[in-house]
Amino acid sequence: MDSATVPDKPSWLGIRFDRNELAGAFGDLGTDLPLIVGMSLAAKLDGASVLVMFGVMQILTALRYRMPMPVQPLKAMAAIVIAQKLGGEVLYGAGLAIGLSMLVLSLTGLIDSLARVIPKSVIRGIQFGLGLQLALLALRDYVTADGVRGYWLAAAAFVLTVFLIGNRRFPAALFVVALGLVYALIFKLDPGSIVQGVGFNLPQFHLPAWSNVLTGFVVLALPQIPLSLGNSVLATRQVAEDLFPEKPLSVRGIALTYSLMNLINPFFGGIPTCHGSGGMAGHYAFGGRTGGSVVIYGLMYLVPGIFFGGVFDQVAGVFPLPILGVLLLFEGLALLLLVRDVAVSKTDFPVVLLVGLIANGLPYGYLIGVVVGTALAHLIRKRVTGLA
Repeated sequence: MDSATVPDKPSWLGIRFDRNELAGAFGDLGTDLPLIVGMSLAAKLDGASVLVMFGVMQILTALRYRMPMPVQPLKAMAAIVIAQKLGGEVLYGAGLAIGLSMLVLSLTGLIDSLARVIPKSVIRGIQFGLGLQLALLALRDYVTADGVRGYWLAAAAFVLTVFLIGNRRFPAALFVVALGLVYALIFKLDPGSIVQGVGFNLPQFHLPAWSNVLTGFVVLALPQIPLSLGNSVLATRQVAEDLFPEKPLSVRGIALTYSLMNLINPFFGGIPTCHGSGGMAGHYAFGGRTGGSVVIYGLMYLVPGIFFGGVFDQVAGVFPLPILGVLLLFEGLALLLLVRDVAVSKTDFPVVLLVGLIANGLPYGYLIGVVVGTALAHLIRKRVTGLA
């Protein structure tokens, strides 16, 4: 029997746990781990709280959606926090602010209005821009991280992935991650310091001040909202429709779970989180087909958070960045490939390219791309209709 036709095992309440779900669990690692580490160190966050809450949100989301619906750090917020070394108080306030903002959009139905106005070509453009951004980040920053040795490691991981991608019997991500672990054991791991940090840790309760909510809204939430609307809600719904047409999702439902995560995280020291089209594409590309991959992924944070939260920065620094870069590259490529359904359209494809390039190349590019792309798409549609 061909490996691609191996029948799926019976699932538990729509969630399956097998080697393909295990492989799919690594599909979003390249995106999430560096951002989590960067934010935690820059804002001096409690490692145990960050890891435990991130893992809990993964598991709850998997149980809610029963598909590889990802939970990711908020990318625009992460970039600002890391660059400006903002404190945890402002970050927690921003998480609560964006949670309240998304709750208003959900309950009022404004998110549905936006979904009707923004055409599919603009959503594809957002996905194209994000895919290009992730691929360039992987090649520029991650693959080059360990010098010549890292290049050889990335090359081996790349060949493994190309050879095994889509193989349901021998999932690519399992072999790539195993390669990374062997590399870490040889060159990076200090077992003694890890063992000394073993303990039992739970999230620390935190009460955000309203002054930090206001500051967080202005400094962090406002730059994040356009990316969240475009990628976390609209583009994620589109990817779910592409990959799981039998499980229709509403933008209001996705926005609501996005909101609820951020109404909980700040009170327990968790970082602001969202859903994301790239994460879903990554889980799917490496084998995830149910919420099982997301549950496993959540446990990969929850368990170390409980027992190794005190040495989080050391544990996170062990895994080689070139391996994360290869995983991230294929996540980006999976997003780029989604535009193939509009590649032959003379009216839609130019909008896709324009939005993607704006999103990837300009400050506030996702906001500008959505506005410009939507206006252009409706103008083209009106002109074509008039000529007809």
